[in-house]
Amino acid sequence: MSEPAHGSAVLEKDKVVIADRAAREAGVLPGMKRGGVLTLSPQTALYERDAAREAAAQREVGMSLMKFSPDVALLDEATIIVEVGASLRLFGGLLSLCRQAKALLATVGLTASVSAAPTGQGAWLLAKHARGPNARRVFQLASLERVLLPLPMLAVPEVRPFADWFAGLGCETIADVRRLPRAGLQRRCGEHLLDSLDRAFGSAPELFDWLELPPTFSARLELPDRLEHADGAVFAAHRLIVQLCGWLCAKQLAVSAITLCFEHERGRQAIPPTLIEIALGEPAWREEHLLRLVKERLHRVELAAPAIVLRLDASKVEAAAPDTDSLFPEPGGSPEEHARLIELLIARLGDENVLRPAPTADYRPEVANRWVPVSQGAPKIALPDSLPRPTWMLATPLRLLMRQHRPFYGSSLRLMSPAERIEAGWFDGQLVTRDYFVAQAEDRSCYWIYLERISSRDAEEAPRWFLHGLFG
Repeated sequence: MSEPAHGSAVLEKDKVVIADRAAREAGVLPGMKRGGVLTLSPQTALYERDAAREAAAQREVGMSLMKFSPDVALLDEATIIVEVGASLRLFGGLLSLCRQAKALLATVGLTASVSAAPTGQGAWLLAKHARGPNARRVFQLASLERVLLPLPMLAVPEVRPFADWFAGLGCETIADVRRLPRAGLQRRCGEHLLDSLDRAFGSAPELFDWLELPPTFSARLELPDRLEHADGAVFAAHRLIVQLCGWLCAKQLAVSAITLCFEHERGRQAIPPTLIEIALGEPAWREEHLLRLVKERLHRVELAAPAIVLRLDASKVEAAAPDTDSLFPEPGGSPEEHARLIELLIARLGDENVLRPAPTADYRPEVANRWVPVSQGAPKIALPDSLPRPTWMLATPLRLLMRQHRPFYGSSLRLMSPAERIEAGWFDGQLVTRDYFVAQAEDRSCYWIYLERISSRDAEEAPRWFLHGLFG
């Protein structure tokens, strides 16, 4: 004996409007009251319908779908129309675009019936009532008419107020309604019904109220439960990033800085929100790149208290520059690829651990050799011309042994360059007087060494050589 199905149903004014498959198998149907549902299936979970949250979710999906086209319209019955005629080639054709749209909806946590037709009204009817994926994708108006005519007449919202009258005439499908005299239909049902059918079949123009976007992007998402670890917010952050990418594509912008904000529980002991600022080396608008940066950053964040809301703000945006393909690409990658690598390293290791050289205008190598975070801007400083210097400098020079009157470091070192004399530091009390050389060991390794000038020490002492840097 099998256990009863644990289905779910959505109630509006104490009546069922939506029931999932398990609930329908238990006998729950739209229009039933709460008492009837519990009598048939006590295990069915009942939820009150929240129209505000449904509208917010529809707008969220609409903004995300702007990745494919800026022309998006939000219609009744949880329907979204997207004009993709100019985008098919860009996204690899209609089938590829439909697959990408379904993947985007899965990212948001929703499922949908996706259809395509030469008219928006026709695509909506196919998505609601057509059977089979092939019947939901129509390319020509002639084919659209052949597919729409067998659909039930109640698929057209303007027909439903007159359902009994049409049933009395023996009408069941859209074809039956279209066979009736137009003049009589207009007198009996008004002009809206005929207009709706004409728009669906492509014999009348369609006018949609396209979705308007705010001038700045800020999206907020309530978390389903108290979140104690930041890396558990990857799914929620992905939903917000999908919206951001749709907003950026519609406005032809790119983002160079974003801010994630974790809002904590409110009350007398509430603490300020946790802010995570992410700066990009190059402006970006691609979902994969932004998601990778956010993932790396969330893995390194510890929340001071459980979070209940996640918000994403586009802190800094600018006009998007299109990708350019060169005939002979750089073997080491493009500047954009280099910038993405730096951004990934910063997100993974932290800004303080990814450094770049920022030399100071000073002759002394230990002073001139300065490193700063790669994201920190520093003015370029023109240093005096000198012989080659290594990029790997020792923090403290290492005194070398002497063998047969020559400096020794693993083997005897042979001087390979003329002396570079440095005398500096008198102005701050840190005087140095040195002669620097490029030296080579027996294994061909090159080092940067210096000899202390006799004037800076007792002339009777043996020469003192120091290792100060290594060449790659």
